[in-house]
Parts: sequence; C-alpha cells; structure tokens
Amino acid sequence: MSLCKARDTYFDVMKIYESYIDIDPADQGHVVAIGNFDGVHIGHQKLISIAAEKAKELGCKLGVMTFNPHPRHFFQTQKEPFLLTNEAQKRNLLERLCNVDTLYNIPFTKEFSSLPADQFIEDVLIKGLNVKHIVVGHDFCFGAKRSGDTTTLKEDKRFETTIVDVISHDNGTIYSSSEIRHALRRADIETANSLLGWEWYIEGEVIHGDKRGRELGYPTANMKLGNYLCPAHGVYAVKVQLEGGDKWRGGATNIGIRPMFESKEPLIETFIFDFDSEIYGQKLKVKPVSFLRGEAKFDSLEALIAQIDKDCAQARELIDF
Repeated sequence: MSLCKARDTYFDVMKIYESYIDIDPADQGHVVAIGNFDGVHIGHQKLISIAAEKAKELGCKLGVMTFNPHPRHFFQTQKEPFLLTNEAQKRNLLERLCNVDTLYNIPFTKEFSSLPADQFIEDVLIKGLNVKHIVVGHDFCFGAKRSGDTTTLKEDKRFETTIVDVISHDNGTIYSSSEIRHALRRADIETANSLLGWEWYIEGEVIHGDKRGRELGYPTANMKLGNYLCPAHGVYAVKVQLEGGDKWRGGATNIGIRPMFESKEPLIETFIFDFDSEIYGQKLKVKPVSFLRGEAKFDSLEALIAQIDKDCAQARELIDF
C-alpha cells in the first residue's frame, strides 16, 4: 500500500520529461521531491508523501526529480552493478505507489555533473522547473563536487525547502537502499521486501542460453542481470510473470555462475512450472519468494538432476497462490 496520501485531484497518467529544458508551463510550479529513489522503498515513499501533502496544501501538483544513470554508476563505472530497479520499474512505482503527476528524469551527463550548485539552482530549479517547494533528504547534495547541500537550498528564498530526516523502522532499521542491498546479498528476501514496501523482482529479456537446462530435462528462461544488484548466488523459489500478462506462475530459479559450467557472469535461469512455450525476446519478471540453497558443484549430471528434482518439489510447496 502506498504511503502517499490521495490528493483532491487524481491525474491518470504521469507526465515524464527527460530534460529540465522546455518544460510545459502547466508542468512547472510543482512541489518537487528530489533524489535517486533507487528501489522507491518505504523511506522514499514517505519523503514523497510529505511532498504530496505540501502540494495539496499549496494547491499544486506533485513532481519528482531523479537522475539517469544513477550518479554512483556514472562516477564509479568499474563497480559491480547495484541497482534495485530498472528505469521502467522505477517509473511504474513512482506512478502506482506515489501518485506522482510529473517526473523529471534528468540525464546525468558529464556536463550536468559539472554544474556549480548555484547554477543548478538557477538553471534547473528556477528557469527549468520554476519550483514552488523542494523536498529532499537530510543528506542531499548537488552540484559539482557535491558543493551544494540542504543549507544551500534553505538559503535561497525564491522557493521553500523541506528537509526530511532519517526514516527508520520501529526496530531501528533505517529504510535505505543500502540496507536492502545488504539483505538481498544475504538472501534475506523477507527483510528486503519489508523495507521496500513491495515485493522485489528482476525484469529482463529472455535470451538464448547454452540449452543445458533442456538437456537436463529442465528447460529454463535465461536472463542477464544487467545493472541489477546480484543477490546471493543460489536457487530460489520464485513467482514469474510473462510480458503482457497479469498472472504469476510458480518456478525455480538459479542465480549465479553455475559452478559445474562456470559462467563468465552471473545469470538468471528460471524453470517455469507447467509451462512449455517459446518466449525468447519477451520480457519476464522473476520475483524471488524464498532462498532454497546456495550454488554447488556436483560429482555428476545425475546428482545435479536429482538435486534439481528436490529444488523444484520444495519450490512448489513454498509458493502459495
């Protein structure tokens, strides 16, 4: 359930801009929440709900400004992938969970990253968006070399700024993308989902593999992780949704390098229960439900097949429709 409260007027379709230049005047003058919002987790939802309340109070629309690619990805190109959502997921979550009216998805380029803080305010916030009110987290920084911060925003009197402090769970756990990544890396799906406020899934295109699953009697739908964070390697009970459908099917998925065959990069290989259709090139959503076991190297293919039999039987028992 969304933490963002309903507004007096509901706008059916979120307007999306891929720039801060040439914004339609009807899409300026919003209350704007700014952040990367990777995962659109409960902390993000809470911050955006504060912006939504302010928009309702001021009688204007709700906007969100985010950046693509994620600045961390831009500055640390050699780091392993870390994203919790792809762009399509993020947009869907912002619209579905947060009722955002306008999304300003700003390209994070070398030129943009070099803007001094005062120029960011002048060119982006004032001339570009004509913001009425800004809502950001307590640690928000912006501008070249992170030279601008919440104090910089507060000092500008052309708009108002709300600073949102750390948001934490009743047990003290901070709602943060980092905490969610830590949970997924240790295969703690339950904790990750409780911090997200929605059930995490990976979405990607089904690609051709080496057909080993078919040879083993378990043909799999294969996907690359891309820029997604790689969760703990191993076998998961999963739910699967085909492109264009709303039905979730059961399955078993191996995420990792397959020790017996030594993949060069982690792969997602999903055996979909009671399903036998060609879906190459289609988009697939794979939602881990429960971690079954870590990856292992077996003495023979027969031993591997016997283990897969057990994995699938266990996954069928765990998946509740």
